[in-house]
Amino acid sequence: MGTKASTMPIISKMYCSSSQVVLVVRRRPHVISGGGFVVTDCSDHQKVIFRVDGCGIRGTKDELLLRDGNGDALLLIRRKQGRMVEALSIYKDWKGYSFDYEGSQKLVFCLREPNLCVVKNNSMRISTEPRVSNKDWDFEIKGYFPNKDCSIIDTKGNVVAQIGANVQELMASKDLYNVVVKPGIDQAFVFGVIATLDYIYGESTRC
Repeated sequence: MGTKASTMPIISKMYCSSSQVVLVVRRRPHVISGGGFVVTDCSDHQKVIFRVDGCGIRGTKDELLLRDGNGDALLLIRRKQGRMVEALSIYKDWKGYSFDYEGSQKLVFCLREPNLCVVKNNSMRISTEPRVSNKDWDFEIKGYFPNKDCSIIDTKGNVVAQIGANVQELMASKDLYNVVVKPGIDQAFVFGVIATLDYIYGESTRC
């Protein structure tokens, strides 16, 4: 059997695990650390896998930065500029750019946020570079992120990551939730998407 398209690395193959991974998101308070969130291993909360800096840290609206556990930048996420055009558009586009060893940026995904003033369907879809399907989108958000009850699915309906799985001690805190990432899925990409959702819904990354 060949490798499934959904197992292709999007940011880097080093973030694709051969087994299912459960990670924990801890939101940082704005008053202390400028907001954003930290992602740790579920079995070792001291082991930081990713950090996300929001506009409270960066000082720039509509811009996020995903870092690895060492603090090195992995992914820059920003909303497409042009407010007047965007106000009349069906979608608001968020674009994620990875960094190479020389610091150059490369587009790796685009998340389309429906403009609720224009469309009724609030489905969010994501396209990646390189493309992993023959449709005009590769992944979709199902569920409602603010309730921490949603999933990222591929074009075949397979869940590639689940946000807010049923773990009692985690669900008890609004600043703590877990994310299950399926085997072969790029974890850096998943948390780039989660960072974007966090900002869209006005949570820890938003000023």
